[in-house]
Amino acid sequence: MAAVTIRNLSEEVHRALKARAAQRSRSMEAEMRAILEAAVLPEGRLPLGAALSEISRKYGLTDAEVDTFQQVRGTRPAEPIRFK
Repeated sequence: MAAVTIRNLSEEVHRALKARAAQRSRSMEAEMRAILEAAVLPEGRLPLGAALSEISRKYGLTDAEVDTFQQVRGTRPAEPIRFK
């Protein structure tokens, strides 16, 4: 896992984080981790795969059709375009 250092945190913010962590029976580190996760991974987000699946269903693609596309595509990733 990655580690992050936060420099120049004001005393006011430090005290507020400490109090917030105590209210939730967490360490300051656990509280900061929870705050960061909530900020960058919002509950309402829709993963890309789910969005693409929803779009395909909207336009009437069946599971069999999606499977056919997967078979035609093969198992190797597509080669990137090379500009010379």
